[in-house]
Amino acid sequence: MQITYHGHAAVKIVTGGKTILIDPFITGNQLSDLVVENEMPDYILLTHGHNDHFGDTIQLAKQSGATIVGSHELATWLGAQGFTTHGMNIGGAWQFDFGKVTYTQAFHSSSYITEDNEIIYMGMPMGLVIEVEGKTIYHAGDTALFGDMALIGNKHDIDVAFLPIGDNFTMGPEDAAQAVKLLRPKSVVPVHFDTFPPIKQDPQKFAELVQGASVQIVQPGGAVTL
Repeated sequence: MQITYHGHAAVKIVTGGKTILIDPFITGNQLSDLVVENEMPDYILLTHGHNDHFGDTIQLAKQSGATIVGSHELATWLGAQGFTTHGMNIGGAWQFDFGKVTYTQAFHSSSYITEDNEIIYMGMPMGLVIEVEGKTIYHAGDTALFGDMALIGNKHDIDVAFLPIGDNFTMGPEDAAQAVKLLRPKSVVPVHFDTFPPIKQDPQKFAELVQGASVQIVQPGGAVTL
């Protein structure tokens, strides 16, 4: 299995001949190392509908035929446009051909803004737990710190957690460090920072706050170690 980080909240997992893209924000993402036309994912997993996470989902699905996995509302909207989707919701799990996906709660919001500035409600924001090849990956999506992260940590033996540290829209470094205490992952990768001026952060400061887990500061395109 190969896991790589691609700027903002985008993560790619390659396992068993399948490619999974999480929150594929590429176009307009100054930190992304990916080229949309070169990506052929089998699955696109979305944490919520905001444009900086939904990103290039439509173009990627058109060119690859990927199955899009997300909230019921998001999947219904995309399914009505002819895309292959699998709708889920908080607390639900499903065994895909690459591994098991469980959606967790996240404290944020979720909508998609069209080119005509229409705001479309996309269901509840969520986090993701992915169990694959005997490893457990947690992608928190966009979220504030919340106490029930302890329940996620109790239920899942997390090998690596992707946590937002940008502040303003999500947890900042201090709250993200508290999240690590609740989740108890073996390793943590800070995400969702530096893309825009309001979320500029020094990930090294986050690393200095973290206790009980190793911190991997991964540059876009870099591999994550399990």
